[in-house]
Formats: sequence, C-alpha cells, structure tokens
Amino acid sequence: MTFHREGIPTLLVVLIFDAGLVWLATLFFPMWLLVFVCLAALILLGLILNFFRMPHRPVGEVSDRQVVCPSDGKVVVIEEVEETEWFKDRRIQVSIFMSPLNVHAQWVPIAGKVLLSRYHPGKFLVAWHPKSSTENERTTHVIDGKHGVIMFRQIAGAVARRICWYLKEGDQVGPGQEIGFIKFGSRVDVFLPLDSTVQVKLGDVVVGRETPLAQLPD
Repeated sequence: MTFHREGIPTLLVVLIFDAGLVWLATLFFPMWLLVFVCLAALILLGLILNFFRMPHRPVGEVSDRQVVCPSDGKVVVIEEVEETEWFKDRRIQVSIFMSPLNVHAQWVPIAGKVLLSRYHPGKFLVAWHPKSSTENERTTHVIDGKHGVIMFRQIAGAVARRICWYLKEGDQVGPGQEIGFIKFGSRVDVFLPLDSTVQVKLGDVVVGRETPLAQLPD
C-alpha cells in the first residue's frame, strides 16, 4: 500500500492546518477541548490518507477479450444506451460509482491503442444522476483493442472537483496500467459493444484491476 502522488498537495495542506489548529488549541483551549481538537485533527488526517491510498495489485494473465474493471466501487448502471460522442450508435453502458471511502485511482480496462483522450468541462451533479455522464466535468478515453473498441469516462461528482488523467492519443496501453485519479467522490462509465458478455450485476462491489467486467465478442 502506498500514497498516491495526486494526494501530496492535499496532505501537506491538511498537515499544516492540523498543526496550526492544535497549536492554537494548546494556547487557548482547556484540556478537554484540546483533546477533542487533537482527535478531530487525527480523524481528518486519517480520512485523507485513506482516500489517497494506492493498493498494490499485481495484474495477472488477462486475455485479449477480457475487460477488467477500471475502478473500485459499486455497479449502479447496466443498460443499453445511445452513445453520441464517439460511436454514435447503441452500446452497453456499465457505470461504477465510487464513494469517498473507495480507492479513487483508475486503470486501463483492455490492452490497445488510445484513439481518444479528451477533457470536457461541465457541471457537478451528484455522480449517480443519469445526466452526470454527459453534463458533468469528465474525460473521455477510447481504446482500440484486438477484439473491439471500448470507451470509458472519468466523471466528477458533486464533491469531486478535479480529474487527473495520464493517457495521450496514440499511446499503446496494457490492462491495469494507471489512467488517472478523481478527487473526492466520482463515477466511471464504460461503453461496450452490444454483443459483449457483461460479467457483473447491478449492486456488485467491484475492485479495479481485478474484477472481470465483461468479455468482448470473439
């Protein structure tokens, strides 16, 4: 388990804030209130360390047809939709919601070439809102794999206010390679060919880099 690099600025701010708060408390607060302030400072620090944790998850053998979950979280959508940004046809959409307690890194779901990696400014609707996929701040990534092309989005939520991503168009990527990080509550949408075999169910709790999401058609 390591600490994600995207969390270092936030961690420094929290450490400075906690230190200043405890210092002021020692000067002006009675002992019982000082203990309360110290406890609150420790809880805040623990939440930040937990949010930006980066677990070590080795990637095993993954077939060319296997789509691996790109993020931790809970499956909140599995449905056929009209995708209008890249494919402009019908696709299976699988959405994974991340609570503030989940790991918020994202990983490449299939091996292939990055055809598109684009940022879209937008709103900050709650991440489970149906319109968050097309109206919220988000990124869109398209990967051309051996058995098909898939698209996925990093979507900011009501609390998340920054999306980080590391893919570039033309990159060759492998399953489990880190995509980026979304700060403080968010969602990932994956768009699959209609003849894909989805391997998760609504309500499933999934693990990024490990849980099989779907099989692409042969």
